[in-house]
Amino acid sequence: MRTRISAAFALAALPFMLSAPATAHHSHGNYSLLEYTHLQGEVKEVLWLNPHVWIHLEVIDENGEPSMWALEGGGIGALTRRGWSQDDVKPGDFVSVRCHQLRDGAQGCLLGYLTPPGGVEKEFD
Repeated sequence: MRTRISAAFALAALPFMLSAPATAHHSHGNYSLLEYTHLQGEVKEVLWLNPHVWIHLEVIDENGEPSMWALEGGGIGALTRRGWSQDDVKPGDFVSVRCHQLRDGAQGCLLGYLTPPGGVEKEFD
């Protein structure tokens, strides 16, 4: 009897144990989270995929030279709940963003907020 109860408990707990890795999330420790970097530029590519949406943004630097930035946004589910859709940001759009730059100074950011063309700034994380 005791073996059956243990087996039933283990079987009932199995789905919860297997779903635990699905709720895990990676750290944002590689970004400088205490300050925002402000960027404006032309969207070159939008990758609307899980686990995070990515935007590649061409920014003209202070010397007039173009540089490509990789911007990590939120997941599709979180962005959809915030009112974003896949068609809100497209290649060719000129946008401005507030983001947390990579700690090593590379041209990558964790998106915080994005202002689409003719739009209002909204959270994109």
